[in-house]
Amino acid sequence: MLDERKTAILRAVVQEYIATAQPVGSSHIANSAGINVSSATVRNDMAALEQEGYLVQPHTSAGRVPTDRGYRFFVDHLAAPGRVDATTTREVGEFFEAAHGRLEEMLHHTSDLLTRLTHNAAVVLGPKAEAASIRSVQLVRLSASTATAVFVFSNGGVESELIELDPDTSDAALAAAGAHLAASLTGGTLGDVDEIPSTGSASADAVCRVVGEAIQAATNDDQVYVGGASTVAESFEAVEVVRRVLHTLEQQFVVVSLVRDIVDRGMSVAIGVEHGVEPLSACSVVVAPVVVDGEHLGSVGVLGPTRMNYPQALATVDIVSDRLGRRLGEG
Repeated sequence: MLDERKTAILRAVVQEYIATAQPVGSSHIANSAGINVSSATVRNDMAALEQEGYLVQPHTSAGRVPTDRGYRFFVDHLAAPGRVDATTTREVGEFFEAAHGRLEEMLHHTSDLLTRLTHNAAVVLGPKAEAASIRSVQLVRLSASTATAVFVFSNGGVESELIELDPDTSDAALAAAGAHLAASLTGGTLGDVDEIPSTGSASADAVCRVVGEAIQAATNDDQVYVGGASTVAESFEAVEVVRRVLHTLEQQFVVVSLVRDIVDRGMSVAIGVEHGVEPLSACSVVVAPVVVDGEHLGSVGVLGPTRMNYPQALATVDIVSDRLGRRLGEG
């Protein structure tokens, strides 16, 4: 454990580097509030912090910058709990009060909101459709051999899938299949799609079977929305780092696995290499689960450089996850 003076110096270095993104020198820290020692003493303590792995000197004669270990100590022991200001609280409240329409649109706009508030990339994982009850089912013919199946869920999600029909399928058979699906599935979940009783008509049964297969395949996909990738790219000077970060954020499976793994480990902050995704080793991730009636239905988070403002990011992610959970609970 660090002594009181080294702790104060480390706090000052982290806060200054977060604010300026420039290596921090001993003379600057010596003039900081709460540091009542000489520049030479600060320099010696910063060298000791470097030896212990909390700071690193990127260039000879340059100041020092925090390491992942330094940020972790700051987050766990030094950072005061963040608070969102009244303007942010009001903006988040107004956003969710006005959030209506399709669930997909709300989740997409939620990622934009997080990016705007934190100036980091934002990740929003929505609830899987199989967890929600079905509110309505409709079939709409588009041509002799195609139709659209539309499922509306209790969480506000809407799934529409193009299905192929036998060219001999009559309008009557399509209407019968639609009415039968609505009667059989409304109020249930996607698990019931496997157990649709027969309509008594081979043609209508064939339509129901095709609809069931199409909608289950579509809703197995994760609902993940990433916003602000260009914003986080601006935080790095090295072109290769920017390229790796942007390429990784484009890979939906990696992003989903990253967020779920952090939440499953009971973490709210993963710093640098802690999250295990090597191309994002220059980044930290702050996440919070979205909980509705005690059930974990999704997650929200932000991804940015390791020098991100952790207290502000944590507070913002918490308020957005809370309001999103309440909004989903309202259906």
